[in-house]
Amino acid sequence: MKGSNCYRLLIIIVVVCLKDRWLVCGADPTDGFSEVPLTDENFDLQKPFNIPLSRRYNDSDGIRSFWVYTNDKPFKPDSGTRPRTEIRIKGHDYSSGIWQFEGYGFVPKGTSGVTIMQIHGASEGATTLQLRIYDGDMRYYRYNLVATDLYDKWFRLNVIHDVGKGKIWVFIDGEEKFVVKDQGPGDLYFKCGVYAAPSKSSNFMESRWRDIKLFKK
Repeated sequence: MKGSNCYRLLIIIVVVCLKDRWLVCGADPTDGFSEVPLTDENFDLQKPFNIPLSRRYNDSDGIRSFWVYTNDKPFKPDSGTRPRTEIRIKGHDYSSGIWQFEGYGFVPKGTSGVTIMQIHGASEGATTLQLRIYDGDMRYYRYNLVATDLYDKWFRLNVIHDVGKGKIWVFIDGEEKFVVKDQGPGDLYFKCGVYAAPSKSSNFMESRWRDIKLFKK
């Protein structure tokens, strides 16, 4: 009887620990998710409208490199946004369910004041998540610290968005680093690359990405 009670207690503890958490006992953030097939058609590239893509983007040996200057033009002539060179993952917009972005990112030292990954769409405002690099640290917009010391190294980024719960989880190298409420429902999609922050961006901004994937459950 004692053994049976201990077993029940263990189950209760596990259930409590799993509540609103995605990583327990060494599990991978993608466990329980199904990969969404992506082709080149799903990668819509945005860059300063007045220059060729090759001057701000390179794809070689599976590594996509994005760069932009703080005085570059926006991605279209009638836009009032800051300059960017980004991938917008198209064909998999979502407004419900549980979705996950995964990619391996690299940010060279000196790049600062730049969004390297975002979830576009929200009930108010343009985005529900922006992950920015400031002096080698990753922040939620310009506020909460997510991770530190990310310059000049490859890191694995996983972002889970549970639309029904209105929550977002951010993982670096498989470790949960940040949880936040989203910005409400909308036509949602993932982006990565470089998008200059409203202020204090470095003159030159670069990020590199490989093995970009989407998952859902």
